[in-house]
Amino acid sequence: MSSDVKNTGRRRFLTTATSLVGVAGVVGIAVPFVGSWNPSAKAKAAGAPVRFDFSKVEPGQLVRVEWRGQPVFVVRRTQDQLDGLAAINPELKDADSANVDQQPTYVSKEDRAINSEYLVLVGLCTHLGCSPKYITKLDAAAPAPDWQGGFFCACHGSRFDMAGRVYKGSPASDNLKVPPYSFESDRVMVIGIDGEIA
Repeated sequence: MSSDVKNTGRRRFLTTATSLVGVAGVVGIAVPFVGSWNPSAKAKAAGAPVRFDFSKVEPGQLVRVEWRGQPVFVVRRTQDQLDGLAAINPELKDADSANVDQQPTYVSKEDRAINSEYLVLVGLCTHLGCSPKYITKLDAAAPAPDWQGGFFCACHGSRFDMAGRVYKGSPASDNLKVPPYSFESDRVMVIGIDGEIA
């Protein structure tokens, strides 16, 4: 075997080996780079939008979703719950949702929602930040005999109706906050993106 044939074989081997190592290096760099485009846990906690499939939420059911490290309540209200909202207006501190800091401008002031069937609230009491409990009308844990359903904060006794509006006599001064949200489709809502922008 001549030395030219041996050198050609070595060159091919070295070229192939170098190319393979180069490709492996490019892949090794590209994978973390592409992965860095996804929001980190820190970014999600800072406010990255959260997508939630609400299609399986039953009427009357509350589901908790986490956004910015806070609980967000998504309640699929029944027609009875919606019908009872106006009747308790005289018992509420801010029945007309006049405090614009507590909800985006694109939600209805009456039922505090984009789609009246789905209520979306930050699940923290506006008094000292405890998480209120969702108590339906027929629940034995209701805070009053004439309770129409809503949210009760056991920490200091604040009561909120089925639109998250605070009752008079409660330590909380404001209604529960409505976060920015929008509907991406007939199954998915996005918490953290304003309905006006989406």
